[in-house]
Amino acid sequence: MTEQAQQSPDPTPLYIEKPDGARLAYHKLDGRGPTIVFLGGFMSDMTGTKAMKLEALAREQGQSFLRLDYQGHGQSSGKFKDGSIGLWLSDALYLIDQVTDGPLILVGSSMGGWIMLQTALQRPQRLAGLVGIAAAPDFTEDLMWATFSDEIKETLQRDGVYYEPSEYSDEPYTITMKLIEDGRDHLVMRERMPINVPIRLLHGMRDESVPYELSLRIAENVECEDVQVRFVKDGDHRLSTDRDLEILSQTVASLCDASV
Repeated sequence: MTEQAQQSPDPTPLYIEKPDGARLAYHKLDGRGPTIVFLGGFMSDMTGTKAMKLEALAREQGQSFLRLDYQGHGQSSGKFKDGSIGLWLSDALYLIDQVTDGPLILVGSSMGGWIMLQTALQRPQRLAGLVGIAAAPDFTEDLMWATFSDEIKETLQRDGVYYEPSEYSDEPYTITMKLIEDGRDHLVMRERMPINVPIRLLHGMRDESVPYELSLRIAENVECEDVQVRFVKDGDHRLSTDRDLEILSQTVASLCDASV
């Protein structure tokens, strides 16, 4: 779920301090609305290929744009092991509230797709559209806890932490019992979501981390009828090939144009 870093035209981030003392790193482009907001994945940061592709699109179109690092990710303060879905959601909401105005197009990658849906539910008046990339709502419960062996569950309950090997990084995923329990307070797939803006869902059919069928379930689970799901048959979880990035760019651009 981590991505190769890409060089930004201005690699120095801006910072904002939350009331809880956390220092959040972000990059912001000023421009016309709607503001594109990129929400990254689990153990990823805001310098990945998809975030940078969308920044390039925003520069080209004169579009307002925001990318950010949650606490314990990238250049923001905090330790990853202390994080949770609720904490990272609060980071995204704080930055959106403090540094953007007007309509938003939220783009959520993997875990960021869960943050995206929660943000949509909590800021419905700000929405212009959503784009999910291998969106993974409720993954802590359905893709982690539900698939863990009894031994792993016992480790989490005894030690409070389990280190899961990652195929995307030399560093293992740090999974805490806090992450699992907090995730249960933020589940979105257990009931119909009152989201009524255009939604576009992109998913690779060779995704070994998040089943592509989950994008179909999201489409069925929102009230909006303007939902399109696009599968990439040979696409993996990252969807970061040049072709994949062009699909993403075109998808976001068309939503921006339609919202004007």
